[in-house]
Amino acid sequence: MAATARTRRVLVFNQYAKPLSEPGGTRHIELFGRLDGWDYLIVTGDRDYYSRQRVEADQKHFKRVRVSDYEGNNHRRVLNWLTYCLGALATAFRPGQVDVVYASSPHILTPVAGWLAARMRRARFVLEIRDLWPDSMVDLGHLRPGSLTHRALKALEVWLYRRADRIVIVAAGWHEYLAALGIERAKVEWVSNGAEPADFDLRPDDCRPLRDRLPVHGKLFVYTGAHGPANGLDALLDAAAELPDHTFALIGDGIEKPRLVERATGEGLTNVHFLDMIPKRELAGIIGAADVGIHVLADAAVFRHGASPNKLYDYLAAGLPVVTNCPGDPHDIVYETGAGMAVDSSDLVAGIRKITELDSSSLREMGRRGRRYIQENRSRTVMAGRLQRVLDSVLPARQ
Repeated sequence: MAATARTRRVLVFNQYAKPLSEPGGTRHIELFGRLDGWDYLIVTGDRDYYSRQRVEADQKHFKRVRVSDYEGNNHRRVLNWLTYCLGALATAFRPGQVDVVYASSPHILTPVAGWLAARMRRARFVLEIRDLWPDSMVDLGHLRPGSLTHRALKALEVWLYRRADRIVIVAAGWHEYLAALGIERAKVEWVSNGAEPADFDLRPDDCRPLRDRLPVHGKLFVYTGAHGPANGLDALLDAAAELPDHTFALIGDGIEKPRLVERATGEGLTNVHFLDMIPKRELAGIIGAADVGIHVLADAAVFRHGASPNKLYDYLAAGLPVVTNCPGDPHDIVYETGAGMAVDSSDLVAGIRKITELDSSSLREMGRRGRRYIQENRSRTVMAGRLQRVLDSVLPARQ
């Protein structure tokens, strides 16, 4: 009689991972929690990425490691990354089974720690790319192209790609980017970000819908997510200034938020409301009461390689029509499904203005089309199936 196949174990390195009970990135708990035959531990930092407040609560599948504090993009932020990597490595060397180390960017030091942990534990190394480092740093003005630091980071990037047993990308367009660096396509697997439509059903008994939290007039537009240089939120404030008869809610945090709040106040944009970050479970229950979701990014060359924005999938899963100015896959999804307005990078205001002219029935139909697309193509369940195949292929089950 054959022995029962043992449960395999994957160690996930993601400094910014969050459980569903907290605001922030829940990609990994949603994906790994749907796998069959795998146990997992997500190693995350103990300080919130935006508020920089130490978070003490813990979860069964989370291990928090101490990281240093920082403000702004300076040497203290690099120290923050380094302290996370040291803590993650210490976790990897504790007693217990480790079959796969799954290390996720955006910053490139986490994959370095993941590779080292995999080597020391004789485990397989899966590298997940959620941001094209260092190209995104160059495009957003944080790194001078051709500088010694830039060349060193590019060399490290390629070095990691070549040493990974498998590479997971969140945007399908990055296949071509990796191919241009000499990485064989068979080594790369696309596991998009996504959302589970059932999680976004309105639950007024559990939380207050967005319309009950704000003074709303006209259509209610919602933006959820980071408030940073890459997000191009000045274009959203431009739209609010031109459309004072409609309401705009921005939910989230980031280094640009104080400046954006100051701008809105200084310009007297009383139709703009800034809300703090909201835990994913609560957020899922409130945004469906909005009329339109806004997906906006800065006009940066790196985004033309592709993008996989969680906020876009959240809106669509919630049944919201969407206005997006992001090229590539986000534009194609919204345009081809008829789930909203897909515009050029510089045309966000025009797209928002156009959607205000539609009646409620047209908006509801857009929302239904988008939700159906997510259910069939980009749900967490669908993408967990793709991740399952990656892990099963890199480490077949042992009998």
